[in-house]
Amino acid sequence: MHDHPHDHQGHHHDHGHGHGDQDHTHPAGFRGVLHGLFVPHTHDAADAIDDAMEASSAGIRALRISLVILLVTTVLQAVVFFLSGSVALLADTVHNFSDALTAVPLWVAFLLGRRAATRRYTYGFGRAEDLAGLFIVFVVLLSAIVAAWQSIERILNPQPLHNVGWVIVAGVIGFLGNEAVAIYRIRVGRRIGSAALVADGVHARTDGFTSLAVVLGGLGVLAGFPLADPIVGALISVAIFVLLIGTVRSIGRRLLDGVEPELVERARHALEHVDGISAVERVRLRWVGHRLEGDAVISTRGEPVAIAAEAERSVRAHLRNLDGFLVGVRAAP
Repeated sequence: MHDHPHDHQGHHHDHGHGHGDQDHTHPAGFRGVLHGLFVPHTHDAADAIDDAMEASSAGIRALRISLVILLVTTVLQAVVFFLSGSVALLADTVHNFSDALTAVPLWVAFLLGRRAATRRYTYGFGRAEDLAGLFIVFVVLLSAIVAAWQSIERILNPQPLHNVGWVIVAGVIGFLGNEAVAIYRIRVGRRIGSAALVADGVHARTDGFTSLAVVLGGLGVLAGFPLADPIVGALISVAIFVLLIGTVRSIGRRLLDGVEPELVERARHALEHVDGISAVERVRLRWVGHRLEGDAVISTRGEPVAIAAEAERSVRAHLRNLDGFLVGVRAAP
């Protein structure tokens, strides 16, 4: 086998064929709506940013702006909490603040990812983005424990809730702030291919709906059910724990070099449409931060160097956030 690495970073061309042969089935109806809200695609070849530095800059800008929005939202909710004593609002405020903090390690990871590879770290520092997810898991877990403890304590020792109207307003503020952050992070995350940034956006969207739960707690108190507030606080804690399970699964998959099967099929599809390739024997991809690395083994009866170069160009045209891609060539029998 002869390996022929090629680096044609800026080369893209139109292949004139779609991807109708791929199986992209998604739930329909109400389930499909939920799937679109909480499980958005992290790969979009049509508008992806193919330059690594530009992608990192876009990610940092998204984190900076969303951090400011979440901090303003948290401060407004904290003011209302001190006026009202709502434990449900406290749970939501603590969680929103923790969400703001999760942007910091991700920001640092994007900065590290810009550094060039060294003799010790030959693949560069893109994996720091995945490791930042471990800190995110810890912060989310801590916020869930705090929220649960406060809710249980308030159920055992009930206290009157003041300024219920302001609690409802604060819940609406929390929803609007989190949804704005979610839309922005998911949009940018899809463009640069960052699953971590998309996951952070989905996290914010889920938190927006927990803020609406605070509104339900306030309405319950107005309806004459004072325990509605701490009960809603406890439900928010459960929701955070459920969210944490999905976050751990996502981070674990990344650390084990898991990749979306659709991306592998897209790369295989690109190779199969290159003239001269008799068979695609193997395709491998893995995420390193928000960039892809991979390799393929093909067989051909043609000139190996030229066909390997064309194969790499084809894959790069289909996966624009791809960095290193090595094509190994075997002689077809």
